[in-house]
Amino acid sequence: MPEKQYPTDPKFNNTIIGRFVNQLFKNGQKATGVKVMYKTFDIIKEQTKKDPLDVLDEAIKNVSPLLEVKAKRIGGATYQIPVPVMGARRTALAIRWILATTRSKKGKPMSQKLATELIEASEKRGSAIKKKEDIQKMAEANRAFAHFA
Repeated sequence: MPEKQYPTDPKFNNTIIGRFVNQLFKNGQKATGVKVMYKTFDIIKEQTKKDPLDVLDEAIKNVSPLLEVKAKRIGGATYQIPVPVMGARRTALAIRWILATTRSKKGKPMSQKLATELIEASEKRGSAIKKKEDIQKMAEANRAFAHFA
């Protein structure tokens, strides 16, 4: 099966940003998503003095999981079986977790919350990193069931 073609964003021509923008708003407000993303990049550049694309790439790389658990029913019992995460799914999970932790924070504009979360994730701290570590620990704890995969 051919790999899915993802849209790019207009300013940077980057597929990761395009995927981020598409996930940002659930009701299809893409123009608003693009504005929020670029405002986020301005905040990141202001706070870190680094290239926002590098911060985004580093954040996604740090949050991307290596293993996840899948439930499998065997003989009446359900086992959590660790499986490796491949390719595009790693990026999709990272984007989903970053946005989920961003949405859970209250009180600030979305661009400010997203910038904070991306900066923290690029520095290997924050809620999205904690989520990744929890998933990795669960996979490690259930390593005994790996032979069911």
